[in-house]
Amino acid sequence: MNTPSPLPLARYTVLDLTIARAGPTAVRLLADWGANVVRVEPPPEAGDRSALGRRHSSDEQNLHRNKRSLCVDLKSARGRALLDRLVQRSDVVVENFRAAVKERLGLGYERLRAINPRIILASISGFGQDGPYSERPGVDQIVQGLSGLMSVTGEPGRGPMRVGIAISDTAAGMFLGQGILLALLEREHTGQGQWVHTSLLEAMLNKLDFQAARFTMDGEVPAQQGNFHPTLAPMGTYRARDGLVNLAASSQKMWEALCEALDAQELAADPAFADTAARNRNRHALDAALQAVTAHFSVDELVRRLNPAGVPCGPIHDIGQAFADPQVRHLRMTRPAEHPQLGRIQLLRSPINLSAHAHAEAFERAAPEAGQHSAQVLREFGFDDAEIRALNQQGVVK
Repeated sequence: MNTPSPLPLARYTVLDLTIARAGPTAVRLLADWGANVVRVEPPPEAGDRSALGRRHSSDEQNLHRNKRSLCVDLKSARGRALLDRLVQRSDVVVENFRAAVKERLGLGYERLRAINPRIILASISGFGQDGPYSERPGVDQIVQGLSGLMSVTGEPGRGPMRVGIAISDTAAGMFLGQGILLALLEREHTGQGQWVHTSLLEAMLNKLDFQAARFTMDGEVPAQQGNFHPTLAPMGTYRARDGLVNLAASSQKMWEALCEALDAQELAADPAFADTAARNRNRHALDAALQAVTAHFSVDELVRRLNPAGVPCGPIHDIGQAFADPQVRHLRMTRPAEHPQLGRIQLLRSPINLSAHAHAEAFERAAPEAGQHSAQVLREFGFDDAEIRALNQQGVVK
């Protein structure tokens, strides 16, 4: 029988000192693909709700699966000395402290590099590691507003709208994860680590993509377009007889296919919609005319007519309906994890697919309890039982 090969990141050890969402999102990428991730966190205080309630929440479980927990008091000199020993034998340290806190805890890159020249320090912040806002607390919604994202989200005339997911947190986490992988690749050639960092603000400005380029190149400040594409027509949300659909027919070929599939000869013959430029110029009249056509069909009819004709069209699901969709079920985007208190829980798998590594049928471990693996981790890093007992007695570790 063939033994499965180790996952791509199995040879790397990662110290995860992050909290909130952006940092853990970056580390989750590494943990899911085999990295030995140790979540270094403070010992829980009495009454800390993360010890039971929040720690067992769906959010925490999904963010911290496949990690182990080591509780260390980094405010103490012994705790910081312990962390130095961990850094000596690790590949990556991930943190999201403000600059002053980072330095106070001894987590500046120059100091870590002196301990281990191969170490990669990966940092994430709200607004960047320096600059006038570097010491501000940064959370997703603040950055959604500051970056301009909310100004292009929502319907015209109804004010700015927050995107419904923590988009700047998760985008920054994804970019930091990519940066860590780039640094690991470069280390293969140089033998040296480096400091990798990004921020929620940088990630969100990057995610504005073509909307931002409309400003940087053309001087145009994009505005809200609601459920309709800002530069292509027709592309948006239309009413069917029994619900709503999204459809896109922005090219000439797609437009002609749509008119034929929906028996809309009057649209095809209208000179106001004759070509791409005309449809964009007359987009509001086009949307109203197309709306009058789609309203005669059910959602299912529109999906069944348009997609085979090469016109993208799909229903608008709630999250429950999305996970019941046949294609989503086929993709098997969830995998179980066994939790000692919660039992068998379903979590979201990595969206990355590698031909050499099929997704495991279950996660290796659910999110850990605080300090669940402290003794085990310390032994792996070379601490003997007497040292571990002393650290426990001193309150340095839990």
